[in-house]
Amino acid sequence: QVQLVESGGGLVQAGGSLRLSCVASGRTLSSYAMGWFRQAPGKEREFVAAASWIGGNAYYADSVKGRFTISREYAKKTMYLQMNSLKPEDTAVYYCAARPTRLGGSAYYTSADFGSWGQGTQVTVSS
Repeated sequence: QVQLVESGGGLVQAGGSLRLSCVASGRTLSSYAMGWFRQAPGKEREFVAAASWIGGNAYYADSVKGRFTISREYAKKTMYLQMNSLKPEDTAVYYCAARPTRLGGSAYYTSADFGSWGQGTQVTVSS
């Protein structure tokens, strides 16, 4: 099992940017995939973005496509979510997730597709 710790959340005005970090530990990640999900109050957890740890495409929810970008820093076992042009509707707790298999060809994922989760980091976008 891999352990995940997110950081980087905070309060930002609409149009601003934040970068979330997810540090992984406990396993070799070469065969893993990692994702970002978010959950707003009263709503279900929703897919934001995902990518295999090594190579492959990154996939994004339509609501964030063109604004959010996944990147990886292998030496630090860290995956980032760069969030630009933030909107109030992006306000949520953001969770990092991992699974021990690479992504397939699907462009959309659910919580059930990932088995390891971080504790979440709050992102609040003010209007």
